[in-house]
Amino acid sequence: MELTRFEKARIIGARALQLAYGAPALVKSREEPIEIAELELKKGILPIVVVRE
Repeated sequence: MELTRFEKARIIGARALQLAYGAPALVKSREEPIEIAELELKKGILPIVVVRE
């Protein structure tokens, strides 16, 4: 499933917020939460599900 740019932005923002509040990162990195969220999305290991109606 290909994500739209709006879905990507929403997912990365939501995950970055989780990381900023102390959620454990799923990749080893010392970068900022947004960059970690982008890396998790790129690797396909995000714990977020997209539901389309």
